[in-house]
Amino acid sequence: MRQRLAKILATLGPASRAPSMMRLLHDVGVDAFRLNFSHGSHEDHAACVKAIREIEKETGNPITIVADMQGPKLRCGTFEQDEIELRYGETIKITQGSDNGSDGHVIMPHPELMEACKAGTVLKFDDGKLMVTVQSNDGQAITAKVDVPGMLSNRKGINVINAVLPMSAMTDKDRKDMAFALTQDVDFIALSFVQTAQDVLDARAIIGDKAGIIVKIEKPSAVEDLDSILISADAAMVARGDLGVELPLEQVPIVQRQIIRKCRALGKPVIVATHMLESMIDAPTPTRAEASDVATAIYQGADAVMLSAETAVGRHPATAVAIMDRIMQAAENDPEFWEYFRRIQLPHKATPEDAISQSISGIAQTLQAKAVLGYTSTGSTVQRISRERPPCRIIGLTPNPKTARRLTLSWGVQSVVTGDPISFDAMLDDIQTVSREKAGLKTGDVVMISAGIPFGRPGTTDTLKIATLD
Repeated sequence: MRQRLAKILATLGPASRAPSMMRLLHDVGVDAFRLNFSHGSHEDHAACVKAIREIEKETGNPITIVADMQGPKLRCGTFEQDEIELRYGETIKITQGSDNGSDGHVIMPHPELMEACKAGTVLKFDDGKLMVTVQSNDGQAITAKVDVPGMLSNRKGINVINAVLPMSAMTDKDRKDMAFALTQDVDFIALSFVQTAQDVLDARAIIGDKAGIIVKIEKPSAVEDLDSILISADAAMVARGDLGVELPLEQVPIVQRQIIRKCRALGKPVIVATHMLESMIDAPTPTRAEASDVATAIYQGADAVMLSAETAVGRHPATAVAIMDRIMQAAENDPEFWEYFRRIQLPHKATPEDAISQSISGIAQTLQAKAVLGYTSTGSTVQRISRERPPCRIIGLTPNPKTARRLTLSWGVQSVVTGDPISFDAMLDDIQTVSREKAGLKTGDVVMISAGIPFGRPGTTDTLKIATLD
């Protein structure tokens, strides 16, 4: 039973793939695990999934698994001497092909780049360490001026600024990885380098309802098309690594807050990722700025925060999780933590589901209710309750293990797999048991129960019951 509301998503890698380490990470605070398909083999990922599902059985806690696709990462080709120097102010030539580049000449294996670049397009190499501005493009060769100089070595990454590339967010590798991930019954597929809502629709045609779709917002074109992308997706990730390369650095915190607000308004989970406790890859403690960064995401209302290299290859994976857990709890225990949520006005649909969800926060505050227990088949009602950020526990009761696992990523939700009650009286008996065993509640505690009658029929939430535990 967690003592916090926001969730921790941890990336698995060489430092954390051992089943004993995964169990330790879960015990100290991990609610969801990320499989990074940019690294590792299918066999590695299958072994991780098997170990995670064993932890589920041992603990009785549903655990979310996110399969993160690599996406269309652009890279330059190779060089005759393995690297070249880009000198400030010089003009270089960029062409498409597979030969080795040379001094003043970069060759890349991406015809899409030749198609997208025009005068004024900015190219950043090696995570933004070097930068050139395109001066002309005749379709055969690009000429560009070096703005930020340095050494450019083989196969370094390329970010294309202020241009939409004529390519899908899914590569052939992604399609193969996605098909494999679906055979492993993962809960979410994360799409990298999404540019438009069409990228999400293309993925949905492959995934169907077998997994939820997380869109990683890391390109300016995605920020521009944010509303339609989020509507098409099931969840979002603020992927600040590439986003911070492609956007001006000072815009990243603004975009982060914007994405969190829009996701909450839609009732869809949002994850803040990248560089959260970066120094803990090597150090046993984070910087004070990193602690503040994690707390800021919590204050802004993020559903989850993510650890990347800190748990995948870091020297202190369990310590990083434990410290993140402490920072999150401290922020949530701040008396002013709830004021932000009370101030923000959310849009509401004219449905019984939204009417009930909206009223829960007020009832919880007035009656000092300890928990709201929501019966759900698809998870939609519990997610609508979660977006309201009620000042009490949210227990999602569902007969569907897949629904329980997906709900685990949502703010404040503790998922429980249980059958639908056969009657209203049976429901009240079940609530007494679940409240004590899963939420640690006691006699005299006030709880709320959200359900649809008749039971077990999706989309029928129409009842809110207030009860006191016997």
